[in-house]
Order: sequence, then structure tokens, then C-alpha cells
Amino acid sequence: MHIRTVEISDDMIRLGQFLKLAGLAEDGGQAKSLIEEEEVTVNGRVETRRGAQLRDGDVVAVGEEKARVVTA
Repeated sequence: MHIRTVEISDDMIRLGQFLKLAGLAEDGGQAKSLIEEEEVTVNGRVETRRGAQLRDGDVVAVGEEKARVVTA
């Protein structure tokens, strides 16, 4: 399965922001819903905190779509 890389400029990013940046959610409302409905995993584990901090190398998945955090 293809995992696309999404570059961030800081050392970390919050999950809700990353979902939007990576195109895994259309907006903040959808990101919140996906997280609340336990449809988001980080490194293979369900994540229910929208403010969870992601770092370089973390893999976020929504359904079959996956994106890896890469710091610039």
C-alpha cells in the first residue's frame, strides 16, 4: 500500500491540523468527526485526541488512505 509523505515545517503538528494538511479531512469539522468516530489511526493505533502531537515518521491512516509526517 502506498503511503504518501506530507512535509511539515515544525518539529511536530497536531493530529487535527495534519488531517487537513494531508487531505485526509476536508476541514476541521470533518477531522473532528473522524477522530471522534475512531476512524483515525496513528502508527496503527486508534487515536481519539484531536490535539495529539505527531512527529517525524508518524503514519496517520483514515480507512485505506495513509500519510507519513516528514519534517523539513
